[in-house]
Amino acid sequence: MLRLAAASLAGTAIEFYDFFAYGTAAALVLGPLFFPTFSPLAGTLAAFGTFGVGFVARPLGSVLFGHIGDRRGRRPVLVASLLLTGASTVAVGCVPTYGTLGVAAPVLLLVLRFLQGLGVGGEWGGAVLLTAEHAPAGRRALWSSFPQIGPAIGFLFANGVMLALSASLTDAQFAQWGWRVPFWAAGALALGGLWLRSSLPESPQFLEIDEPARMPFAEVVRHHWRLVLLTAGALAIGYAVFYAVTTWSLAYGTERLGVSRTVMLTCVMAAVVVKGSLTPVMALLGDRYGRRPLCLAGCTAAALWMFPMVALLATGQPLLMFLGFTGALIAFITMFSVIAAYLPELYELRVRCTGAAVGYNLGGVLGGALTPIVATALAEHSGRVPWAVGAYLTAIALLSLGCFALLPETRPVPVAAVEPVAG
Repeated sequence: MLRLAAASLAGTAIEFYDFFAYGTAAALVLGPLFFPTFSPLAGTLAAFGTFGVGFVARPLGSVLFGHIGDRRGRRPVLVASLLLTGASTVAVGCVPTYGTLGVAAPVLLLVLRFLQGLGVGGEWGGAVLLTAEHAPAGRRALWSSFPQIGPAIGFLFANGVMLALSASLTDAQFAQWGWRVPFWAAGALALGGLWLRSSLPESPQFLEIDEPARMPFAEVVRHHWRLVLLTAGALAIGYAVFYAVTTWSLAYGTERLGVSRTVMLTCVMAAVVVKGSLTPVMALLGDRYGRRPLCLAGCTAAALWMFPMVALLATGQPLLMFLGFTGALIAFITMFSVIAAYLPELYELRVRCTGAAVGYNLGGVLGGALTPIVATALAEHSGRVPWAVGAYLTAIALLSLGCFALLPETRPVPVAAVEPVAG
Protein backbone atom coordinates (compact mmCIF):
# COMPACT_ATOMS: atom_id res chain seq x y z
CA MET A 1 0.00 0.00 0.00
CA LEU A 2 2.81 2.44 0.81
CA ARG A 3 4.44 1.91 -2.59
CA LEU A 4 1.10 2.31 -4.38
CA ALA A 5 0.17 5.40 -2.40
CA ALA A 6 3.58 6.99 -2.93
CA ALA A 7 3.48 6.39 -6.68
CA SER A 8 -0.07 7.78 -6.93
CA LEU A 9 0.93 10.82 -4.87
CA ALA A 10 4.01 11.48 -7.01
CA GLY A 11 2.12 11.18 -10.28
CA THR A 12 -0.73 13.39 -9.08
CA ALA A 13 1.78 15.97 -7.84
CA ILE A 14 3.46 16.06 -11.25
CA GLU A 15 0.20 16.44 -13.18
CA PHE A 16 -1.10 19.16 -10.87
CA TYR A 17 2.26 20.90 -10.98
CA ASP A 18 1.62 21.26 -14.71
CA PHE A 19 -1.91 22.52 -14.12
CA PHE A 20 -0.99 24.99 -11.35
CA ALA A 21 2.02 26.41 -13.18
CA TYR A 22 -0.42 27.69 -15.77
CA GLY A 23 -2.75 29.17 -13.14
CA THR A 24 0.07 31.12 -11.51
CA ALA A 25 1.35 32.36 -14.85
CA ALA A 26 -2.19 33.42 -15.80
CA ALA A 27 -2.45 35.46 -12.60
CA LEU A 28 0.96 37.12 -12.99
CA VAL A 29 2.07 37.51 -16.62
CA LEU A 30 -0.07 35.93 -19.36
CA GLY A 31 -2.48 38.87 -19.67
CA PRO A 32 0.01 41.50 -20.92
CA LEU A 33 2.06 38.94 -22.91
CA PHE A 34 -0.78 37.31 -24.86
CA PHE A 35 -3.49 39.99 -24.72
CA PRO A 36 -1.50 43.27 -24.92
CA THR A 37 -4.23 45.16 -26.79
CA PHE A 38 -6.64 44.69 -23.86
CA SER A 39 -6.89 46.92 -20.81
CA PRO A 40 -5.20 45.50 -17.66
CA LEU A 41 -8.57 44.25 -16.33
CA ALA A 42 -9.63 42.76 -19.66
CA GLY A 43 -6.20 41.17 -20.11
CA THR A 44 -6.45 39.49 -16.69
CA LEU A 45 -9.98 38.29 -17.48
CA ALA A 46 -8.81 36.91 -20.85
CA ALA A 47 -5.88 35.10 -19.20
CA PHE A 48 -8.24 33.60 -16.63
CA GLY A 49 -10.49 32.63 -19.55
CA THR A 50 -7.71 30.48 -21.01
CA PHE A 51 -7.19 29.13 -17.48
CA GLY A 52 -10.88 28.16 -17.33
CA VAL A 53 -10.67 26.24 -20.61
CA GLY A 54 -8.62 23.61 -18.78
CA PHE A 55 -11.53 23.01 -16.42
CA VAL A 56 -14.02 22.73 -19.26
CA ALA A 57 -11.78 20.05 -20.79
CA ARG A 58 -11.48 18.07 -17.57
CA PRO A 59 -14.93 16.40 -17.69
CA LEU A 60 -14.26 15.45 -21.32
CA GLY A 61 -10.96 13.94 -20.20
CA SER A 62 -12.76 12.02 -17.47
CA VAL A 63 -15.17 10.59 -20.06
CA LEU A 64 -12.33 9.62 -22.42
CA PHE A 65 -9.97 8.17 -19.82
CA GLY A 66 -12.85 6.86 -17.69
CA HIS A 67 -13.88 4.71 -20.66
CA ILE A 68 -10.34 3.30 -20.77
CA GLY A 69 -10.28 2.83 -16.99
CA ASP A 70 -13.58 0.97 -16.87
CA ARG A 71 -12.85 -1.12 -19.98
CA ARG A 72 -9.09 -1.73 -19.86
CA GLY A 73 -8.03 -1.04 -16.29
CA ARG A 74 -6.77 1.78 -14.09
CA ARG A 75 -3.06 1.45 -14.94
CA PRO A 76 -3.28 2.48 -18.63
CA VAL A 77 -5.08 5.67 -17.57
CA LEU A 78 -2.18 6.72 -15.36
CA VAL A 79 0.38 6.44 -18.14
CA ALA A 80 -1.66 8.01 -20.95
CA SER A 81 -2.90 10.98 -18.88
CA LEU A 82 0.61 11.76 -17.61
CA LEU A 83 2.04 11.72 -21.15
CA LEU A 84 -0.65 14.04 -22.48
CA THR A 85 -0.42 16.54 -19.63
CA GLY A 86 3.39 16.62 -19.62
CA ALA A 87 3.72 17.13 -23.38
CA SER A 88 1.12 19.91 -23.54
CA THR A 89 2.69 21.70 -20.56
CA VAL A 90 6.16 21.73 -22.11
CA ALA A 91 4.58 23.08 -25.29
CA VAL A 92 2.98 25.98 -23.37
CA GLY A 93 6.47 27.08 -22.37
CA CYS A 94 7.46 27.22 -26.04
CA VAL A 95 4.53 29.27 -27.41
CA PRO A 96 5.66 32.66 -28.81
CA THR A 97 3.86 35.69 -27.36
CA TYR A 98 1.41 37.99 -29.14
CA GLY A 99 4.24 40.33 -30.14
CA THR A 100 5.85 37.54 -32.20
CA LEU A 101 2.94 35.45 -33.47
CA GLY A 102 -0.04 37.77 -33.29
CA VAL A 103 -3.51 36.39 -32.63
CA ALA A 104 -2.30 32.82 -33.24
CA ALA A 105 -0.41 32.97 -29.91
CA PRO A 106 -3.46 33.06 -27.61
CA VAL A 107 -5.21 30.51 -29.85
CA LEU A 108 -2.30 28.10 -29.39
CA LEU A 109 -2.41 28.79 -25.66
CA LEU A 110 -6.09 27.84 -25.60
CA VAL A 111 -5.50 24.59 -27.49
CA LEU A 112 -2.64 23.51 -25.21
CA ARG A 113 -4.57 24.43 -22.08
CA PHE A 114 -7.45 22.30 -23.37
CA LEU A 115 -5.10 19.33 -23.82
CA GLN A 116 -3.74 19.90 -20.30
CA GLY A 117 -7.28 19.73 -18.97
CA LEU A 118 -7.99 16.49 -20.84
CA GLY A 119 -4.98 14.86 -19.21
CA VAL A 120 -5.73 16.07 -15.68
CA GLY A 121 -9.36 15.00 -16.11
CA GLY A 122 -8.18 11.42 -16.56
CA GLU A 123 -5.43 11.53 -13.95
CA TRP A 124 -7.58 11.86 -10.84
CA GLY A 125 -9.82 8.89 -11.55
CA GLY A 126 -6.97 6.53 -12.33
CA ALA A 127 -4.73 7.52 -9.42
CA VAL A 128 -7.48 7.59 -6.81
CA LEU A 129 -9.13 4.33 -7.88
CA LEU A 130 -5.87 2.41 -8.04
CA THR A 131 -5.17 3.41 -4.43
CA ALA A 132 -8.74 3.17 -3.10
CA GLU A 133 -9.39 -0.25 -4.62
CA HIS A 134 -6.21 -1.69 -3.09
CA ALA A 135 -6.83 -0.17 0.36
CA PRO A 136 -8.38 -2.07 3.29
CA ALA A 137 -11.94 -0.86 3.94
CA GLY A 138 -11.22 0.44 7.46
CA ARG A 139 -8.38 2.68 6.24
CA ARG A 140 -9.62 3.53 2.74
CA ALA A 141 -9.97 7.27 3.41
CA LEU A 142 -6.43 7.44 4.83
CA TRP A 143 -4.73 5.64 1.94
CA SER A 144 -6.88 7.40 -0.65
CA SER A 145 -5.86 10.76 0.80
CA PHE A 146 -2.30 10.30 -0.51
CA PRO A 147 -3.24 11.25 -4.09
CA GLN A 148 -5.09 14.22 -2.57
CA ILE A 149 -1.80 15.45 -1.07
CA GLY A 150 -0.35 15.46 -4.59
CA PRO A 151 -2.08 18.69 -5.68
CA ALA A 152 -0.63 20.52 -2.65
CA ILE A 153 2.88 19.30 -3.49
CA GLY A 154 2.39 20.14 -7.16
CA PHE A 155 1.18 23.62 -6.24
CA LEU A 156 4.10 24.22 -3.88
CA PHE A 157 6.62 23.07 -6.45
CA ALA A 158 5.08 25.13 -9.27
CA ASN A 159 4.85 28.25 -7.14
CA GLY A 160 8.22 27.63 -5.50
CA VAL A 161 9.84 27.72 -8.93
CA MET A 162 7.83 30.85 -9.80
CA LEU A 163 8.79 32.45 -6.47
CA ALA A 164 12.50 31.72 -6.96
CA LEU A 165 12.41 33.12 -10.49
CA SER A 166 10.36 36.14 -9.44
CA ALA A 167 12.78 36.94 -6.61
CA SER A 168 15.98 36.44 -8.65
CA LEU A 169 15.01 38.01 -11.99
CA THR A 170 14.04 41.53 -12.94
CA ASP A 171 10.46 42.13 -14.07
CA ALA A 172 11.68 42.35 -17.68
CA GLN A 173 13.59 39.05 -17.47
CA PHE A 174 10.66 37.30 -15.78
CA ALA A 175 8.26 38.52 -18.50
CA GLN A 176 10.68 37.70 -21.31
CA TRP A 177 11.67 34.14 -20.42
CA GLY A 178 11.51 33.45 -16.67
CA TRP A 179 7.84 32.44 -16.64
CA ARG A 180 8.57 29.71 -19.21
CA VAL A 181 11.01 27.75 -17.02
CA PRO A 182 8.36 25.97 -14.87
CA PHE A 183 6.68 24.69 -18.05
CA TRP A 184 9.95 23.36 -19.48
CA ALA A 185 10.66 21.56 -16.19
CA ALA A 186 7.43 19.58 -16.66
CA GLY A 187 9.12 17.34 -19.23
CA ALA A 188 11.65 15.96 -16.77
CA LEU A 189 8.96 15.52 -14.12
CA ALA A 190 6.72 13.60 -16.52
CA LEU A 191 9.53 11.17 -17.34
CA GLY A 192 10.09 10.58 -13.63
CA GLY A 193 6.39 9.96 -13.11
CA LEU A 194 6.25 7.44 -15.94
CA TRP A 195 9.14 5.53 -14.39
CA LEU A 196 7.38 5.44 -11.00
CA ARG A 197 4.13 4.19 -12.49
CA SER A 198 5.56 1.59 -14.84
CA SER A 199 5.57 -1.19 -12.23
CA LEU A 200 2.27 -0.56 -10.44
CA PRO A 201 -0.11 -3.56 -10.22
CA GLU A 202 -3.64 -3.37 -11.61
CA SER A 203 -6.55 -2.80 -9.21
CA PRO A 204 -7.76 -6.12 -7.73
CA GLN A 205 -11.37 -4.93 -7.81
CA PHE A 206 -11.14 -4.17 -11.53
CA LEU A 207 -9.80 -7.69 -12.15
CA GLU A 208 -12.89 -9.09 -10.41
CA ILE A 209 -15.26 -7.55 -12.98
CA ASP A 210 -16.70 -10.36 -15.09
CA GLU A 211 -18.16 -8.19 -17.83
CA PRO A 212 -16.86 -4.59 -18.16
CA ALA A 213 -19.37 -1.95 -19.25
CA ARG A 214 -19.50 -1.56 -23.03
CA MET A 215 -20.27 2.17 -22.86
CA PRO A 216 -19.48 3.35 -19.31
CA PHE A 217 -20.47 6.98 -19.87
CA ALA A 218 -23.82 5.99 -21.37
CA GLU A 219 -24.53 3.84 -18.30
CA VAL A 220 -23.56 6.69 -15.97
CA VAL A 221 -25.88 9.11 -17.77
CA ARG A 222 -28.72 6.60 -17.86
CA HIS A 223 -28.54 5.25 -14.31
CA HIS A 224 -26.48 7.70 -12.24
CA TRP A 225 -27.18 11.18 -13.66
CA ARG A 226 -28.65 12.46 -10.38
CA LEU A 227 -25.62 11.24 -8.44
CA VAL A 228 -23.26 12.93 -10.92
CA LEU A 229 -25.07 16.26 -10.59
CA LEU A 230 -25.15 16.05 -6.79
CA THR A 231 -21.45 15.23 -6.52
CA ALA A 232 -20.57 18.01 -8.96
CA GLY A 233 -22.59 20.54 -7.00
CA ALA A 234 -21.17 19.27 -3.71
CA LEU A 235 -17.56 19.62 -4.85
CA ALA A 236 -18.00 23.07 -6.42
CA ILE A 237 -17.17 24.94 -3.20
CA GLY A 238 -13.88 23.07 -2.78
CA TYR A 239 -12.70 24.18 -6.20
CA ALA A 240 -14.05 27.70 -5.71
CA VAL A 241 -12.21 28.14 -2.41
CA PHE A 242 -8.96 26.65 -3.65
CA TYR A 243 -8.75 28.75 -6.80
CA ALA A 244 -9.96 31.89 -5.07
CA VAL A 245 -6.98 31.52 -2.73
CA THR A 246 -4.34 30.22 -5.12
CA THR A 247 -5.18 32.06 -8.36
CA TRP A 248 -7.58 35.00 -7.99
CA SER A 249 -5.95 36.33 -4.82
CA LEU A 250 -2.55 36.50 -6.56
CA ALA A 251 -3.94 38.76 -9.26
CA TYR A 252 -5.98 40.83 -6.78
CA GLY A 253 -3.10 41.26 -4.36
CA THR A 254 -0.52 42.27 -6.96
CA GLU A 255 -2.75 44.42 -9.19
CA ARG A 256 -5.24 46.01 -6.79
CA LEU A 257 -3.39 46.07 -3.47
CA GLY A 258 0.12 46.63 -4.81
CA VAL A 259 1.57 43.70 -2.84
CA SER A 260 4.69 42.20 -4.41
CA ARG A 261 4.55 38.87 -6.25
CA THR A 262 7.01 37.39 -3.78
CA VAL A 263 4.90 38.25 -0.72
CA MET A 264 1.67 36.99 -2.27
CA LEU A 265 3.22 33.72 -3.40
CA THR A 266 4.80 33.20 0.02
CA CYS A 267 1.49 33.74 1.87
CA VAL A 268 -0.41 31.37 -0.40
CA MET A 269 2.31 28.71 -0.31
CA ALA A 270 2.49 28.78 3.49
CA ALA A 271 -1.29 28.21 3.69
CA VAL A 272 -1.02 25.31 1.21
CA VAL A 273 1.67 23.71 3.42
CA VAL A 274 -0.79 23.71 6.32
CA LYS A 275 -3.49 22.24 4.08
CA GLY A 276 -1.25 19.47 2.80
CA SER A 277 -0.07 18.58 6.32
CA LEU A 278 -3.64 18.23 7.60
CA THR A 279 -4.84 16.01 4.74
CA PRO A 280 -4.06 12.61 6.33
CA VAL A 281 -5.31 13.83 9.72
CA MET A 282 -8.70 14.74 8.28
CA ALA A 283 -8.77 11.47 6.32
CA LEU A 284 -8.30 9.50 9.54
CA LEU A 285 -11.32 11.32 10.97
CA GLY A 286 -13.21 10.30 7.84
CA ASP A 287 -12.38 6.65 8.49
CA ARG A 288 -13.52 7.01 12.10
CA TYR A 289 -16.62 9.19 11.83
CA GLY A 290 -17.67 8.88 8.18
CA ARG A 291 -17.21 10.76 4.90
CA ARG A 292 -20.44 12.77 4.92
CA PRO A 293 -20.01 14.42 8.37
CA LEU A 294 -16.61 15.81 7.37
CA CYS A 295 -17.97 17.10 4.07
CA LEU A 296 -20.85 18.84 5.82
CA ALA A 297 -18.48 20.33 8.40
CA GLY A 298 -16.10 21.60 5.71
CA CYS A 299 -18.93 23.21 3.72
CA THR A 300 -20.29 24.91 6.83
CA ALA A 301 -16.84 26.23 7.75
CA ALA A 302 -16.38 27.57 4.21
CA ALA A 303 -19.73 29.37 4.32
CA LEU A 304 -18.79 31.03 7.61
CA TRP A 305 -15.22 31.97 6.61
CA MET A 306 -15.56 33.57 3.17
CA PHE A 307 -16.36 37.09 4.40
CA PRO A 308 -13.55 37.07 6.99
CA MET A 309 -11.17 35.74 4.31
CA VAL A 310 -11.76 38.60 1.85
CA ALA A 311 -11.56 41.14 4.70
CA LEU A 312 -8.18 39.75 5.78
CA LEU A 313 -6.97 39.68 2.17
CA ALA A 314 -7.93 43.34 1.69
CA THR A 315 -5.58 44.42 4.50
CA GLY A 316 -2.57 43.56 2.33
CA GLN A 317 -0.75 42.50 5.52
CA PRO A 318 1.14 39.21 5.04
CA LEU A 319 0.28 37.63 8.39
CA LEU A 320 -3.42 38.50 8.12
CA MET A 321 -3.62 37.31 4.51
CA PHE A 322 -1.96 34.04 5.54
CA LEU A 323 -4.55 33.62 8.30
CA GLY A 324 -7.40 34.21 5.86
CA PHE A 325 -6.00 31.77 3.31
CA THR A 326 -5.26 29.11 5.94
CA GLY A 327 -8.79 29.15 7.36
CA ALA A 328 -10.24 28.77 3.87
CA LEU A 329 -7.94 25.88 2.93
CA ILE A 330 -8.61 24.06 6.22
CA ALA A 331 -12.33 24.17 5.37
CA PHE A 332 -11.43 22.91 1.87
CA ILE A 333 -9.33 19.96 3.02
CA THR A 334 -11.89 18.92 5.63
CA MET A 335 -14.05 18.01 2.63
CA PHE A 336 -11.50 16.97 0.04
CA SER A 337 -9.40 14.71 2.29
CA VAL A 338 -12.19 12.10 2.17
CA ILE A 339 -13.48 12.70 -1.36
CA ALA A 340 -11.04 10.18 -2.89
CA ALA A 341 -12.68 7.45 -0.81
CA TYR A 342 -16.21 8.88 -0.87
CA LEU A 343 -16.76 9.23 -4.62
CA PRO A 344 -15.63 5.71 -5.62
CA GLU A 345 -17.83 4.26 -2.86
CA LEU A 346 -20.86 6.07 -4.31
CA TYR A 347 -20.60 4.43 -7.77
CA GLU A 348 -20.98 0.78 -8.77
CA LEU A 349 -17.75 -0.96 -9.72
CA ARG A 350 -18.31 -1.40 -13.48
CA VAL A 351 -18.68 2.36 -14.14
CA ARG A 352 -16.73 3.71 -11.15
CA CYS A 353 -13.79 5.22 -13.04
CA THR A 354 -16.11 7.19 -15.32
CA GLY A 355 -18.76 8.17 -12.77
CA ALA A 356 -16.43 9.31 -10.00
CA ALA A 357 -14.14 11.22 -12.37
CA VAL A 358 -16.98 12.95 -14.26
CA GLY A 359 -18.63 14.09 -11.01
CA TYR A 360 -15.30 15.28 -9.63
CA ASN A 361 -14.34 17.23 -12.73
CA LEU A 362 -17.78 18.75 -13.34
CA GLY A 363 -17.40 20.24 -9.88
CA GLY A 364 -14.19 21.79 -11.22
CA VAL A 365 -16.10 23.50 -14.03
CA LEU A 366 -18.68 24.92 -11.61
CA GLY A 367 -16.19 26.04 -8.98
CA GLY A 368 -12.73 26.28 -10.54
CA ALA A 369 -13.29 27.56 -14.07
CA LEU A 370 -15.63 30.40 -13.16
CA THR A 371 -14.29 31.61 -9.81
CA PRO A 372 -11.18 33.56 -10.96
CA ILE A 373 -13.19 35.22 -13.75
CA VAL A 374 -16.27 36.06 -11.65
CA ALA A 375 -14.21 37.13 -8.64
CA THR A 376 -12.05 39.45 -10.77
CA ALA A 377 -15.14 41.08 -12.30
CA LEU A 378 -16.88 41.43 -8.91
CA ALA A 379 -13.79 42.86 -7.20
CA GLU A 380 -13.44 45.53 -9.89
CA HIS A 381 -16.74 47.08 -8.79
CA SER A 382 -16.11 46.71 -5.04
CA GLY A 383 -14.40 49.07 -2.65
CA ARG A 384 -11.23 48.29 -0.74
CA VAL A 385 -12.80 45.09 0.61
CA PRO A 386 -14.28 42.83 -2.12
CA TRP A 387 -17.43 41.87 -0.19
CA ALA A 388 -19.13 40.77 -3.40
CA VAL A 389 -16.51 38.04 -3.81
CA GLY A 390 -17.22 36.87 -0.26
CA ALA A 391 -20.95 36.76 -1.04
CA TYR A 392 -20.32 34.78 -4.24
CA LEU A 393 -18.19 32.18 -2.45
CA THR A 394 -20.66 31.92 0.43
CA ALA A 395 -23.50 31.24 -2.03
CA ILE A 396 -21.50 28.41 -3.61
CA ALA A 397 -20.78 26.98 -0.15
CA LEU A 398 -24.49 26.91 0.67
CA LEU A 399 -25.26 25.20 -2.67
CA SER A 400 -22.62 22.54 -1.96
CA LEU A 401 -23.90 22.09 1.58
CA GLY A 402 -27.35 21.28 0.21
CA CYS A 403 -25.91 18.75 -2.25
CA PHE A 404 -23.85 16.99 0.42
CA ALA A 405 -26.97 16.81 2.61
CA LEU A 406 -28.71 14.81 -0.14
CA LEU A 407 -25.86 12.29 -0.54
CA PRO A 408 -25.72 9.10 1.56
CA GLU A 409 -22.98 7.97 3.92
CA THR A 410 -20.71 5.25 2.49
CA ARG A 411 -18.20 4.46 5.25
CA PRO A 412 -17.83 0.67 5.39
CA VAL A 413 -19.42 -0.88 8.46
CA PRO A 414 -16.88 -2.94 10.45
CA VAL A 415 -17.60 -6.64 10.20
CA ALA A 416 -18.25 -8.15 13.62
CA ALA A 417 -16.25 -11.18 14.57
CA VAL A 418 -18.28 -14.38 14.27
CA GLU A 419 -18.26 -16.44 17.45
CA PRO A 420 -18.06 -20.21 17.02
CA VAL A 421 -21.34 -22.01 17.62
CA ALA A 422 -21.21 -24.33 20.61
CA GLY A 423 -21.66 -27.98 19.70
